[in-house]
Amino acid sequence: MPKTRVPLLKEDKPSKKMSPKVIIILLLLFLALLAVIFFRSSLSRITEIQIQGNKYSTREELLKASGLRTGGQFFAVAGQSVEDALRELKTVQDAAVTKSFPGVVQITVTEYPAVAYELDEQGTTLEAILSSGATVEVNETGMPVEKPILTNWKADDPYKVKLSQALADIPDELTSDISEIVPSPTLSFPDRIKMYTRSQFEVITAISLLKEKVEYLNQVIETEEPGLIKMLEADSYVPFRTESQDEETIEE
Repeated sequence: MPKTRVPLLKEDKPSKKMSPKVIIILLLLFLALLAVIFFRSSLSRITEIQIQGNKYSTREELLKASGLRTGGQFFAVAGQSVEDALRELKTVQDAAVTKSFPGVVQITVTEYPAVAYELDEQGTTLEAILSSGATVEVNETGMPVEKPILTNWKADDPYKVKLSQALADIPDELTSDISEIVPSPTLSFPDRIKMYTRSQFEVITAISLLKEKVEYLNQVIETEEPGLIKMLEADSYVPFRTESQDEETIEE
């Protein structure tokens, strides 16, 4: 009887599974490659820098202070750091930085207001005095309206900055009649000033007293004839007409 051969069954070899560690390593390498490609592409670069709100600061000054440049890394821009750097400028009171992907950075600045203006030493260029004490050249868009002119002030006079700060704290309607402010220091009042108004008054006061005395000034201007107003330790008012009448009486 012939022997029947039983076919041998092929043993299934266990399939080699890729190690989870290898998969993770490959995935990380793939992600790293994507990151390198992305950060080398134009999508990761600053393509446009928009600036708003500047009248007294030039675009170049703001860009230099911010450290931003077109072509720089978009994701490396730290908004808070840029804002702090811009606030170091004497013209910038506040700043805000916003980013819009892809590549757009917008800077919005709030500048210190102009409180007065003066001519430069050559007497040819009009300059605005900001509330920070900074002096900037005035153009047509930055021209302050109904602000006093500062005359005979030295550039390094510390009271010039204090005057700018005092004027900034006073509402415009209370200073709109003041046309000129001149330093007039004394031993008792080193911050004494003389002011001339558009309504023909002459005013003597001190920078440290200006804020609390300005309401009295406007009351006199609104109700009395032109004259001399003193606002120091005590307030007084003498009309110019009375002084001229006294002089005529003495001459007679």
